[in-house]
Amino acid sequence: MADKSLKPTNSHEGAGAGELSALEEAFRKFAVHGDTRATGKEMHGKNWSKLCKDCNIIDGKNVTTTDVDIVFSKIKGKSVRTITFEQFKEALQELSKKRFKGKSDEEALQEMYKLIEGKGPGLTGVTKTVASPTVSRLTDTSKFTGSHKERFDASGKGKGRAGREDLVDNSGYVSGYKHAGTYDHKVQGNNSKGD
Repeated sequence: MADKSLKPTNSHEGAGAGELSALEEAFRKFAVHGDTRATGKEMHGKNWSKLCKDCNIIDGKNVTTTDVDIVFSKIKGKSVRTITFEQFKEALQELSKKRFKGKSDEEALQEMYKLIEGKGPGLTGVTKTVASPTVSRLTDTSKFTGSHKERFDASGKGKGRAGREDLVDNSGYVSGYKHAGTYDHKVQGNNSKGD
């Protein structure tokens, strides 16, 4: 039986089953980023690289994108494309030695954890909508003509299926008749005059 007093205590490992450590929460956020089928228990190389870029682990001097990819390949299994949280911590330990050269292994690892904890994937480089006059003129539904005009109501909101298909009008009036629905009113008005 091994002596438990020799094992260093780490605040990141002691999280209970119900609560996640800040490091594991960041791992899960990055693990599911961009993948609808991801469970958050394993991370792909693409998301590992994103985590390293977004959390400033890659500094361009001590740690480069190449270093990050090499460490990922070294840590993961041969026929596997993902790493688990435990392998993730091993990879961080490997990179912390390069990133924080002047510090001890434990201090470097703690500094690495501080870079990652509480962070999530950023949305840098996401395409934004352009508000140019040309685009606004082309998307202004009040200026649409012909059959396209029929696809939107007065507020510019799309009508859905009613705007795309010719729905049968069973009102008894010819299409385009301006006084549709006034027959009953006229008949009642004439009957009251005759009495």
